[in-house]
Amino acid sequence: MPKATTYKTGDFVVYPTHGVGTVIGVEEQEIAGLTLDLVVITFDRDRMTLRVPVEKAPASGLRKLSSKKIMEDAMQTLRGRARVKRTMWSRRAQEYEAKINSGDPISIAEVVRDLHRNVGQPDQSFSERQIYEAARDRLAAELAAVDKTDVEAATEKLETVLTTS
Repeated sequence: MPKATTYKTGDFVVYPTHGVGTVIGVEEQEIAGLTLDLVVITFDRDRMTLRVPVEKAPASGLRKLSSKKIMEDAMQTLRGRARVKRTMWSRRAQEYEAKINSGDPISIAEVVRDLHRNVGQPDQSFSERQIYEAARDRLAAELAAVDKTDVEAATEKLETVLTTS
């Protein structure tokens, strides 16, 4: 069972469906007669605050930032060849969304890699572009936190890797 001390104020964490957030504290709150320790996370990009019960944090997918090694593996994934299945777009779009919402940097990198090949081409649909940008932004946010840089610099780094591979 995780302890409240696992999460410290100022730590970056990743919540699968929202991306990188900052822990602003751990608070005790009474909900429906139960006293719960809650990790309070703020997501600046979405202007949102999320409270996750400490006991439910692992099951919810809340995790610490990826290690530099995992981010390097994700960057290596970006350098690979795009693997686009020949299934209907709606099915692929669902799979891409699931990968993005998994919170796994390597899965997100696969989405970025697979959809990047079409960027700037007139046959790319609006929804393809949206999913690509969501994946790229999510990956860039974690990369920025791991590299201790800003999101713009991390996005440029991703784009460089994609265009030189």
